[in-house]
Amino acid sequence: MQKSISVIDLGAISRNVTYIKSLLGGAKFYAVVKADAYGHGAERVSAHIERLVDGFCVAITEEGAALRVAGITKPVLVLTPLTSRDDALAAEFYNLTVTVNGAQSARLAGGLNCHIKVNTGMNRYGCPLCELPAVLSAAEGCGARVEGVYSHLYCAHIQKERERQLKLFKEAARAVKAAYPRAFCHISATAGALLGGEYLMDGVRCGIGMYGYAPCGFPRGELRGALKVYARRVQTSAFVPRGAGYGVAQKDYKSLSAYRLGYAEGFSRTVPLGEGNLCMDAFVSEDNRDFIEVFSDADEYAKRCGTISYEALCSVTRRSERVYIS
Repeated sequence: MQKSISVIDLGAISRNVTYIKSLLGGAKFYAVVKADAYGHGAERVSAHIERLVDGFCVAITEEGAALRVAGITKPVLVLTPLTSRDDALAAEFYNLTVTVNGAQSARLAGGLNCHIKVNTGMNRYGCPLCELPAVLSAAEGCGARVEGVYSHLYCAHIQKERERQLKLFKEAARAVKAAYPRAFCHISATAGALLGGEYLMDGVRCGIGMYGYAPCGFPRGELRGALKVYARRVQTSAFVPRGAGYGVAQKDYKSLSAYRLGYAEGFSRTVPLGEGNLCMDAFVSEDNRDFIEVFSDADEYAKRCGTISYEALCSVTRRSERVYIS
């Protein structure tokens, strides 16, 4: 095998889910498995935790279809609003719940289960509160089945901002529940789940916490990372000329080993894993073990890269052979 190896601890993921659920006081738990479960493998992760969760969230229709093909039967909410009739037909075929963000997408959702996305300040997806009556009217007129309403906290660690958003969302939730009393109202991802209280609403959509990490401004607490990545040694050179990967060697080496992992695997070219910059498919190191661990903590690696754990997790399993343990 020439691929890097990603070891994914399914047991850690299920323990993280159980821990977060213990904070919810009976509110529903939707597992966010978009972007291939943040690089952990959506189908395998979803199958492992399906008994623990109330439903799943994905980014696009194709991700939801893949879960259905893999045998997932619980509700799957597609977070990107409908943009075409083709999306609607696929959602109908695979029994997916769609997102509506305006009157036009509400009309596309005729005959489908849907959640209305309300923009409370993030300005990504969602209708403003002033358009909500028109969205509800369009949904009723075309026979869309409104099952929920939701929004998203953009600065959950800043009290003033999250409180302002929660106030707006409560207003939207009242309007939707007036027409659909059983509508499922949700505004929180992992951060809101950790905040608790009013932010729990009817349930939460939890992503990063499942994989062992916390959002900006929140402690990890009992959450445990589930992913480690290893590189395989391919060659050891006893005679070392003046190079160290793409770069002039800054010291003398007794030997250098080449490991089969590079920036095409999603690792940052300018963050050393050994000597010199990463190549596209390999890096060199003074280590001579057959396998070395190159990634075990997304927070630590993200800090070195100047990014966040979310991006690190989504990136570093490209071209990896996934090995699941539980």
